[in-house]
Amino acid sequence: MSADEKTQAKTEQAKGKVKKAAGRAVGNERLTAEGRVEEAKGDARQAKEKAKDALTD
Repeated sequence: MSADEKTQAKTEQAKGKVKKAAGRAVGNERLTAEGRVEEAKGDARQAKEKAKDALTD
């Protein structure tokens, strides 16, 4: 997995978790949903990179 893509995936996952937690803490469903989406994007990016790595090994 390229270091840049891995970093970007981890960043998206972390930002998503923070947004999701903040949304839950203040009762803001929209912020919670945005957090879930951002976290899912990070998960998808990470999965794509892992699959790419598996094919090149």
